[in-house]
Amino acid sequence: MKAKTSGFAVVLLPLLGMACGCHSRQIDTTVENRTGDAITLLEVDYPSASFGTDSLAAGADYHYRFQVRGNGPLKAQYTERKTLQVRQITGPELAEGQEGRLEIVLLPGGQAAFHPSLSPER
Repeated sequence: MKAKTSGFAVVLLPLLGMACGCHSRQIDTTVENRTGDAITLLEVDYPSASFGTDSLAAGADYHYRFQVRGNGPLKAQYTERKTLQVRQITGPELAEGQEGRLEIVLLPGGQAAFHPSLSPER
């Protein structure tokens, strides 16, 4: 009898989770290096955490998915490979619970374009 009960729970619990419509609110992000040269020490800070990579070749993309905990601005920082100049750029404000897509395009001269397609603040 015990085996039947545990087997029933194994089947029922995932079905209940799907029925509740529970899902993790995440932002799918792409960072595009369009600076014309490789960059190093890329870091993207968002409320409560950050992500990044050691290097990103010219023309390359970096993908990352994250959850926003708290509210605040998105910030990108990287080092230009040739000049060793550190570039810091402030992007859009993010709010806890937002989800969707965010494209960050790093441009020459320490400029960046941010293309958010995010749910409204909750």
